[in-house]
Amino acid sequence: MTSPPRNSTSRISGRHRDRRGRGLRGRLVPTSVPLFRTRRDIFDDLILDAVEGLEHRWSEELAGVEFAVEDVPPELNVYDTDVLEDGDVPLARLMPGRPGRQPVPPRIVLYRRPLEFRAADKDDLADLVHNVVIEQLANLLGIDPDELA
Repeated sequence: MTSPPRNSTSRISGRHRDRRGRGLRGRLVPTSVPLFRTRRDIFDDLILDAVEGLEHRWSEELAGVEFAVEDVPPELNVYDTDVLEDGDVPLARLMPGRPGRQPVPPRIVLYRRPLEFRAADKDDLADLVHNVVIEQLANLLGIDPDELA
């Protein structure tokens, strides 16, 4: 007795059971849930909040300033005066920029991990980031940090 030929259309195409867990894996948390945001995303938002708070009053001075985030500072034995330190650990760095034929805009680099390490919670981190941004902008503009705040 021979069995009739299998009809391939009766089979569900493209789907099979992943019996041993080696198949494709999806996200553990949907993108719409707040848990999806990484520490880096949250830190970037804190910097944007700090800058936006200053932008309405100092928009002309902040027009060309770039802000960047690095996880950790580079390993140098001696830091320049443009580096804001807490003890021996740099928290931020100011690169004043260069005018001329090929201008380089001023850049403020904040180091995420040292700042997160010094903060007790998210509110403390927001205050610390705000203070560091104000300190670096005051150095760039050559004014007292109290004038910026």
